[in-house]
Amino acid sequence: MSKKIVKVGNIQCGVDQLFLISGPCVIESEKIMMETAEKLVRISERLNVPLVFKSSYQKDNRSSLKFFVGPRIHEGLKMLDKIKTTFKLPILSDVHYPEQMSEAGDVLDIIQIPAYLCMQTDLMVAAAKTGKVINIKHGQFLAPENMAKPAEKAVEAGNDQIILTERGFTFGYNDLIVDPRSFYHMAKTGYPVVFDVTHSIRKYGIPSSDPNGGNREFLPVLARSAVGAGIDGLFIEAHPNPPEALCDAASQYYIDHLEEFLKPLIEIHNLVKSQTRKAELVTN
Repeated sequence: MSKKIVKVGNIQCGVDQLFLISGPCVIESEKIMMETAEKLVRISERLNVPLVFKSSYQKDNRSSLKFFVGPRIHEGLKMLDKIKTTFKLPILSDVHYPEQMSEAGDVLDIIQIPAYLCMQTDLMVAAAKTGKVINIKHGQFLAPENMAKPAEKAVEAGNDQIILTERGFTFGYNDLIVDPRSFYHMAKTGYPVVFDVTHSIRKYGIPSSDPNGGNREFLPVLARSAVGAGIDGLFIEAHPNPPEALCDAASQYYIDHLEEFLKPLIEIHNLVKSQTRKAELVTN
């Protein structure tokens, strides 16, 4: 299958230019949201990396009723719409229920299907019918080549504007592992492939606000492996002060350190794409 280019506003996902999906894990105060968005825009401009702003209006897979879930759809979409209007950014958020798709689709440019829900047919069909780009997270229970199945559901429902995102396999107890072969298999579907590096280091079973709930030290090696494998985009949740974040405190990246984190990844990406183009010329 030839490589599909998926357009999100002025961003072309799947071309040689690496793109970034970033923002706080879940919508918090307006101050935090606006500060993060402003800093991300500056990073995007300085590094020439197209940016999609991401934050969840509702996290519905918390392991306890005590954990923060976000402002939910009505207030959450208002905040995301303000960021979209103020900073002229495309917006991504995850949607858990078919009945929320119409309202969410009025604001979101990319509708994200959570990993645990990627095989839910009604959810996928509802997302497809919005006509918006769909980012399908790789379910921890699926072989990467089987991600073609949920994508087929969206296509059959009339929408082929699809991005696939890797975020690690369930491995052992409360852990995830990233298999670089998944980038190859998912790329064979023909859709742009993203690596969600920050979720891949989460330690499940530990409260998401617990500083022991992730292994942030593994972020550089995992991100470089994925970029070296030829992914099209990076998904990096970022926050002004991760230890105080209301969700995924141990895995979100420090926004003030993100620019330096991205620089070697962009260099690797450009080298990989350059070598790929040369190989294609020789083959043709």
